[in-house]
Amino acid sequence: MLSITDLKVSFGGLQVLDLKEFELKNKELRVMIGPNGAGKSTFMDVLCGKTLPVDGNVIFNGNNIIGKSEIEIARMGIGRKFQNPSIFDGLSVFDNMMLGLNGNRGFIASLFYKITKEQKDKIHVVAKRVFLDNVLYKKAGSLSHGQKQWLEISIVLLQEPKLMLIDEPAAGMSDDEKIKTGELLCELAENNGVIVIEHDMHFVEQVAQNKVTVLVHGKILTEGSFDEIKNDKEVIDCYLGTPNSAQTRI
Repeated sequence: MLSITDLKVSFGGLQVLDLKEFELKNKELRVMIGPNGAGKSTFMDVLCGKTLPVDGNVIFNGNNIIGKSEIEIARMGIGRKFQNPSIFDGLSVFDNMMLGLNGNRGFIASLFYKITKEQKDKIHVVAKRVFLDNVLYKKAGSLSHGQKQWLEISIVLLQEPKLMLIDEPAAGMSDDEKIKTGELLCELAENNGVIVIEHDMHFVEQVAQNKVTVLVHGKILTEGSFDEIKNDKEVIDCYLGTPNSAQTRI
């Protein structure tokens, strides 16, 4: 699904990303971890067209997406949930989802757009899938932080992407919300490619079905199963801390 080679990103002469090779299979859930400033968000920015690299290739389903706009990339099938929910607090959950469904129409046009029964049914199905069916007509501003994260995920889902980029979904969530979110992401990976950036290692353990990628100083330090990663001396030294603190964090 995704193949990256020799990807380099620099800001003001400082290289923040240098990926020799990265691959994601179809219907694979990949977790990416690493310290702050490792280049994880920049990696996501490149995949959705927000940041243009200085070199390299990003092949998505056979097409090089480098140089394409964010809208073009979204239409090709890459959707992203950002770290901090960017929703309209004054609108209902339903209206936020409707805006996501008709995102290309613009804000005002979407508000006056007459939704079809098929689209309304689709919103209800997605709302139930992300645990928001019982708050669908409440204002988004009244939701818990975890529910706002789910709303962001629902908006991405409504765009029917082939690859979902999920940035720190467990941030600010209760333990129960984290468990539900982990189950949801694993379910989504049955039909989609999913890349998750996360710091919560308990959550990483829940969703890391195959491989975990560790990014440090813009480079891939190592990749492997969760058990391999958590016991890797370099990962402990660069990210998890001392063996004792690593076990506490995990």
